[in-house]
This record gives sequence, structure tokens and C-alpha cells, in this order.
Amino acid sequence: MTTSKSIKVFSELRDLEIFDCAGELCGIADDVELAGDPLQVKALLVGPGAFRGRLPRGLAWLVQRLAGDRIVRVPWSAVAHVTSRITLNESCEALGLAAVDHRLRPLLKKVPMA
Repeated sequence: MTTSKSIKVFSELRDLEIFDCAGELCGIADDVELAGDPLQVKALLVGPGAFRGRLPRGLAWLVQRLAGDRIVRVPWSAVAHVTSRITLNESCEALGLAAVDHRLRPLLKKVPMA
């Protein structure tokens, strides 16, 4: 894969919503892991630890305090297809996704209009 193609991979995959095989929102693709020669997508990186480096220092600290620094590696083999979103061929739970969302859901239910 050439450098221009790898840049295109990052721009096309990063920040896309990820849905599991049942259509449940699992998170956002925060980064992409490449490996091999030629370079190929090895995994999607999901979670607050994966995007913390893209945030300003103070905001990164706040995100870490609220959501932690967990990173989930979603193997590329778990991706069924990519359109305007990423669809997986497995469940969120099987891949360890949406843990922060599930942990915060009871708190968010108490917030009006959340």
C-alpha cells in the first residue's frame, strides 16, 4: 500500500460509527492499526485511549478521568463491511466494545434530555 493510500484509509475509517451484527451502536473508530509489507489494516482502535492523543492536553486529562484510557483492538477480520459506517460480523460484547457506554448509561438516564 502506498503512503497516499494509507492516508486515505485513515481519513475514510477514523471517526466512523461502528455497529455490531445486531445493529447496536458499539462506538467510533478512533484510530487504525496498520501492519505488514505492503501495509494492510490490521485492526480498528476504539476507546478513549485511542483518541486521547488527538485532544488538547487539558481535555485529554478530563476524558481520561471520566472515561479512562481503555483501547479495544477490533481485528479487521471482524469487519463485515464499510459504507458510511462500519458494520461488524460479531456482537459488541464479544469484541469488548461499548463498555464505557454501558457503564455510563445508568448515569445518563438520570440527566434530563440526555
